[in-house]
Amino acid sequence: MAESKSGYVPEPEAELEVETGAEAELEAETGAEAELEVEAGGDVQAGVESAEGAGRDPEAVSRFVEHFAAQLVEAGMPRMPARVFAALLASDTGALTSAELGEQLQISPAAVSGAVRYLAQVHLVSREREPGSRRERYRVHSDQWYEALTNREAIMKRWEDALREGVASLGADSPAGRRLSETLAFFEFVEVEVEAMMARWRIHRDQLFGAD
Repeated sequence: MAESKSGYVPEPEAELEVETGAEAELEAETGAEAELEVEAGGDVQAGVESAEGAGRDPEAVSRFVEHFAAQLVEAGMPRMPARVFAALLASDTGALTSAELGEQLQISPAAVSGAVRYLAQVHLVSREREPGSRRERYRVHSDQWYEALTNREAIMKRWEDALREGVASLGADSPAGRRLSETLAFFEFVEVEVEAMMARWRIHRDQLFGAD
C-alpha cells in the first residue's frame, strides 16, 4: 500500500471510481439541478471583491489551486474533483457555491456537480443548504478532509479478511501462505499505528491551534 509523493492515499479503484458514465454526466447534466446552481454574477463578484479586500492576490490563489490540484491528480484523484477541492481548501470560509466555483475555475455547473458528487462519495466535502435559499454550498472542513485520507479502516478490514481467507486456502506453511501472512501482519500493524498516530495528532493540533 504505497503512498504517493503528496501523501494522498487513493482509494482502491473499486472504492474511488466515479460511477459508470460519470464523465459523461459532467457535461450532460441539465435541467433543475443546473438551474438551481446557475446564479447571477453578483454573488461571484462579491466573493471576488471580498477576497481582494482581504489582501489576497487572486493570481497567487489561482496558482496555488492549480498546483495543489496537480499534486492530487498525480496521486490518483481525477482532475476536475482535484481542482474543485483545491479551490474550496483555498477559500477563507472553506465553502463556495456552484456559481462561485464555476466562475473561479471557469467550468460548467454540470462539471462542478460531478466533481462535488465524487468528493462527497469519498468524504472530502459536504453539502449544506444556505438558510432561506434553495442554493447549496459545498464545504471542506479543516480536519475532515485529511482525516478522510488517512482513515481506511473499512478498506483495511476487507483486505485483512481476504488475506486471512487466502492464508487458510493456501496453507499457512506454504511459501504463498507465509507471504500472505506477512502481508496480513503488515496491514494489522498499520491499522493500529494509524489510529494511534491520529490520536496523537489531535492532541498536537489542539496545542497548536486550540481545541474546537
